[in-house]
Amino acid sequence: MREGSMKEDFPILKNGLIYLDNSATAQKPTKVIEAVKEYYENDNANVHRGIYRLAQKSTMLYEKAHEAAAKFIGAEFEEIIFTKGTTEGLNLLAYSSGKNLKAGDEIVLTEMEHHSNIVPWQQIAKEREATVKFIPITKEYRLDLAKAQELITAKTKIVSVAHMSNVLGTINPVKELAAMAHKVGAIIILDAAQSVTHLKINVKELDCDFLVFSGHKMCGPAGIGVLYGKKELLEKMEPFQFGGGMINEVTFEKSTWNQLPWKFEAGTPNLAGAAGLMAAIEYLQNIGMENISAHGQELAKYALERLSVIPGLTIIGPADIKNRGPIISFIIDGMHPHDVNELLDKENIAVRGGFLCTMPLFSVLGRNGATRVSPYIYNDLNDVDKLITATLKIIELNKAKTESLVDLQTVNDEIIIALTEEEELCKENIIDHYKSPKNKGEMEKYTLKQKQVNPLCGDQITVYLKLENDKIIGATFTGSGCAISQASVSMLLETIKGKEVEDIKSIGEKQVLDLLGIPISPTRVKCALLSLKTLHRALLENDTHE
Repeated sequence: MREGSMKEDFPILKNGLIYLDNSATAQKPTKVIEAVKEYYENDNANVHRGIYRLAQKSTMLYEKAHEAAAKFIGAEFEEIIFTKGTTEGLNLLAYSSGKNLKAGDEIVLTEMEHHSNIVPWQQIAKEREATVKFIPITKEYRLDLAKAQELITAKTKIVSVAHMSNVLGTINPVKELAAMAHKVGAIIILDAAQSVTHLKINVKELDCDFLVFSGHKMCGPAGIGVLYGKKELLEKMEPFQFGGGMINEVTFEKSTWNQLPWKFEAGTPNLAGAAGLMAAIEYLQNIGMENISAHGQELAKYALERLSVIPGLTIIGPADIKNRGPIISFIIDGMHPHDVNELLDKENIAVRGGFLCTMPLFSVLGRNGATRVSPYIYNDLNDVDKLITATLKIIELNKAKTESLVDLQTVNDEIIIALTEEEELCKENIIDHYKSPKNKGEMEKYTLKQKQVNPLCGDQITVYLKLENDKIIGATFTGSGCAISQASVSMLLETIKGKEVEDIKSIGEKQVLDLLGIPISPTRVKCALLSLKTLHRALLENDTHE
């Protein structure tokens, strides 16, 4: 890494923000921002169509961006397809590769996959009558290679795995998995959304058939990503989308497709995004991917050492720094990740929490979400120290129980709005319902039961209702979650007892928010309304069954 702080290259960090949510999206250096601005100011024209000089200039820049992406991962120009991001790349592969699947064929994934590498395969498997299998993880949060060997058989046609877990930080042995897949004639796809930001990647050395990643996680713009595929495989695949740019010839009877890579790039592409992505690649290459990897290892090692000795804090991921990236997830006893996140935000520290788009993984772990810390090139050991200090403060606050576990004030344009006297009373009421919820517990003899989960943060609520003559004569709940979600269901169930079912169906979002009585930030509205969603779903399904 170069001498001096890299924070100076990133305008958004000038206010002292400690940004540790880089696994979600990385911040953008001035070089990238200027590249996008430069494109719109001086280069904006559609590509591969116009003969005029500006169009030619834009085309050359766009193709140069493909060349930069190819060189970045050791691929050929024809093997690089620009997409919206990792998610679209995986959907493209599921659609195009999935067409070759037959009934009884198998797709092998892992238990640590992001939803984007599970849902498309589930859908295509359902359509083609194929089966999806999952390689389990060990107690050390690594893939069970012995089980992988058992699962990858002659029936396996596709193996699709995360190169680096977005929750555990585990770097998977993808070369070994590639060898297993190729031995039985299957293709292997790598989700490199997390790994490409930290590791020097060469697709030829990995021997992967396809690899996908997003620009926004590697300091580039949002809305552009890369799909790499072996040329011989891309040539055999059918396009995912159709339209301008990917056409060779169109008649009233049929159409034929353009050459690679344009065959898979229908419509007007994200040209400014391509300019920004090229600038991001140049920025990272100037630093050196080996240097970036070493810096990430240093931060991860230091953070793991300091976090692991904190009482009441459990790290979810490999303890050994070997073969793991700078992604650290943890759980604080007695605290919901959403609440931890908000309290850290009060210290100007940005992290992520909840299911982290990996609900199946957390079901395996038996955990209701986690807090994730993911540093990058502009973070330093001082940022980790501030995180540790803030985390210790939160734990002490939780133990003391002298204040709310959440920030129940509204932040607007970086100004905290003071609560009115009435809102302060409501705040205390929320805390009371959270610490001592009303009507909590399973109901033995219920009429209706409904469970709902907030997929973002991990809040979950199960509502039990007892009906008699279309009236609610009993209502209880179980579940776990942040203070807002749990207080909301406690308060809502108190209000519906004895009321007609039809009257309850008419309860709207505003009424629930009014029950809470304080301003709710946009990120917490889903938490607040999970109770209403669960209640309405229970009554709706009752109507369906009647």
